[in-house]
Amino acid sequence: MSPTSSPSHLAAPLPGSSLSAARRTRDLARTVGGPTVDVLVVGLGATGAGAALDAAARGLTVAAVDAHDLAFGTSRWSSKLIHGGLRYLASGQLDVAHESAVERGVLMERTAPHLVCAQPFVLPLTPLVPRGQAALAWAGFRAGDGLRLAARTARATLPGPRRLSAVETRNLAPALRTDGLRGGLLSWDGRLTDDARLVTALARTAAAKGARILTRVRALELTGTGARIRDELTGEEGEIRARAVINASGVWAGELVDGIRIRPSRGTHLVLRAERLGPLPAGMHIPIPGETNRFVLVLPQGDGRVYVGLTDEPVDGPVPDVPEVPETDIGFLLDVLGSVLDVPVHRADVVGAFAGLRPLLDTTPTGSGEESRTADISRRHAVLTSPDGVVTVVGGKLTTYRRMAEDAVDAAARSGRLHAGPSPTASLPLVGAAAPARLATPPAPRRLVRRYGTEAAAVQALAVQHPHLRDLVLPNHPVTRAELLWAVRHEGALDAADLLDRRTRIGLVTEDRAAALKTTEEILGEALAGQG
Repeated sequence: MSPTSSPSHLAAPLPGSSLSAARRTRDLARTVGGPTVDVLVVGLGATGAGAALDAAARGLTVAAVDAHDLAFGTSRWSSKLIHGGLRYLASGQLDVAHESAVERGVLMERTAPHLVCAQPFVLPLTPLVPRGQAALAWAGFRAGDGLRLAARTARATLPGPRRLSAVETRNLAPALRTDGLRGGLLSWDGRLTDDARLVTALARTAAAKGARILTRVRALELTGTGARIRDELTGEEGEIRARAVINASGVWAGELVDGIRIRPSRGTHLVLRAERLGPLPAGMHIPIPGETNRFVLVLPQGDGRVYVGLTDEPVDGPVPDVPEVPETDIGFLLDVLGSVLDVPVHRADVVGAFAGLRPLLDTTPTGSGEESRTADISRRHAVLTSPDGVVTVVGGKLTTYRRMAEDAVDAAARSGRLHAGPSPTASLPLVGAAAPARLATPPAPRRLVRRYGTEAAAVQALAVQHPHLRDLVLPNHPVTRAELLWAVRHEGALDAADLLDRRTRIGLVTEDRAAALKTTEEILGEALAGQG
């Protein structure tokens, strides 16, 4: 759907974009053991779904598989921020910083303005922030605004930084301790409504371009000409033949291709009830003691919850499907948070926690004995082609998924000798996208528009047609039953975990997940029965 689509198109999904159990069955049957596709993508996080869209948008035939669900891995565990590259500028990675700023502008102004908005942040100037550090932070925010300008992102999209008085700082972050507070620094960055929703939009847009999006399909073995796979729902094995193969499996990339060494870094977030911190018109940057360029972020979510994160700790050993959160991470984040709050947050106030593993490429020479902090490893992405032609894309960050996907498809086209033109994805709107001015006059409640864009009216129409779908899934969470039905019909959700843990984020709080499970299973059964 283009940003100029007429209002008459708002009550139906983009043609060809709907993902469902029935479509999965059809696409799987014609892919496994079927004709050779141009590109096989393994992994359906942001980069993999982005690569599937990029290749399909260039006119290539595409199959994309994931052993689990859309956004099952790292892509659902982020801070939900679309960074402008300030941190990389501070560490001298000018190219990475500029790339981040450009990609932030692409998302906010062209491809996903319904999912990415401007987020204000306050850095409180407490007695723990020396004046020298405050001056350095202010210079950094000014430089970050220079990155915005260099990336040609409009001032209307991202306001500039400014200094705040102590009163203004408290108005934006009322939970702050007043003793010694001498003001604050206000800055702006991009923020996703939900990272998993971005991946879903990418996958559906790719499907609209003809890509076959196949979840619950595990790649058992990769070669430059395809993969041996297993349908995780039936246990049946088969082969997908392809002219080019892209390994976008993130922290699991080294398990599929020899010679790829990943050094995972764990990023942990806490989940708090919003009432615990009171009104938060802005997020917060809280400096980590002893660090000049690292902060703990306080991120209000608009759904009655607040995230506090994040850590950057190396992880050794086998990579789990879902990383566990150690108590040491929780204690660290609570300590930093407590350094600025008027009333401390206790361990009992933490109603949930999640951790993601960043797929950082380990470039340390084997046997060198050298080791650096994962916080210091470059966030540049790498595209590597194995001797038999498998293209692996690793590293990078959520903000630059589109550029990573483009580079991976470029490499795959060379490896497979495919005839493909340049990538069009920098100007290709995702499902639900529309011009920001049009989104400002929503056809449905604002919360739905921030999640579904132009499709919000269609989600709302379900509740009009079926009154029982108007009900909330939980009294203390804004998700409605209509949203669950939409996710099964159009977003590829196959079970209750897909609905609770990825299409919505109800499952981040164990108590909420348990309370919502029965209703979720009822809606799921109703929706799957309707698919025949």
